[in-house]
Amino acid sequence: MKITYLGHSAFLLEGDKIKALIDPFISGNPKCTVKVEDLKDITHIFLTHGHGDHLGDTVALAKANNSLIVCPYELGLYLAKEGLSVHTMHIGGRFGFDFGTVKMTPALHGGGIEQPDGTVINGGTACGYVIGVDGKKVYHAGDTGLTMDMKLLEYENIDVALLPIGGNFTMDIQDAIRAVDFIKPKTVVPMHYDTFPVIEVEVKEFKSGVKDVQVKVMNSEDMLEI
Repeated sequence: MKITYLGHSAFLLEGDKIKALIDPFISGNPKCTVKVEDLKDITHIFLTHGHGDHLGDTVALAKANNSLIVCPYELGLYLAKEGLSVHTMHIGGRFGFDFGTVKMTPALHGGGIEQPDGTVINGGTACGYVIGVDGKKVYHAGDTGLTMDMKLLEYENIDVALLPIGGNFTMDIQDAIRAVDFIKPKTVVPMHYDTFPVIEVEVKEFKSGVKDVQVKVMNSEDMLEI
């Protein structure tokens, strides 16, 4: 499996039967160096919640690539009205796809979908994912605070954990370090930091604080192969 970072919380996952985006905040993302039109043959899009910096360019990308969107139930109802293909799930659910398995995990966060007129539509609960592809497992935490539920992820044998560290809206560095200890992945990649002033942090503090787990700090278009 190949994991390419696109900045903020956006990632590209590529495996034998999948080329998927997670939280495709591409246009308007100051940390992303690719363009929407550069992302082709996208089979799936995973959404953790409906906030603009995660929903991002989902509609345009899904229409251009005929992608299947995997997302929380209420967010799926909203996207289905756009004529998009959706597979909805809820917390704790696991489902087998042709490429592997997906488990939807808890995330402590909002899920409202902001509208151009300033109103907010209920996008359901926020979530994370454990995605199994080609015998490997990736955990994308979504936007979340530290939870004791993360201790259960140790039993999933996570190869790569993608964890927010920016604070304010999500875990900060200290809580993210505790999350790594709970999950015990083989590798951890920090995300959701430095995109905006309110979530600027010293990523070196996270790297130095994590013990016994490889920390991979990535910039846009950096790739990790597992």
